[in-house]
Amino acid sequence: GRALLERSGRNADDISSIVLVEATRAHVKADAVLKIGDIIRRELPLARLAPAVRFLVPSPARDTIYDLVAANRYRVLGYRDECRLSDDG
Repeated sequence: GRALLERSGRNADDISSIVLVEATRAHVKADAVLKIGDIIRRELPLARLAPAVRFLVPSPARDTIYDLVAANRYRVLGYRDECRLSDDG
């Protein structure tokens, strides 16, 4: 992971946000979440909104929303020591 971060111009020690590294570029914060939405949209109906959000909401606003959700995720979703997804899908 560290080499991928460095290759994409990110600090390898900075784990403060989500980063999706692809062959030619890295996506950070809201753009990473939306890109993941593009990839999994067939599996998760809500992810079908990713292209509309990218088109309608400017990047600085998307990152502000991402930061707010990230800062409050445990308060809203709770905290668990185990993954909430089962191996069965």
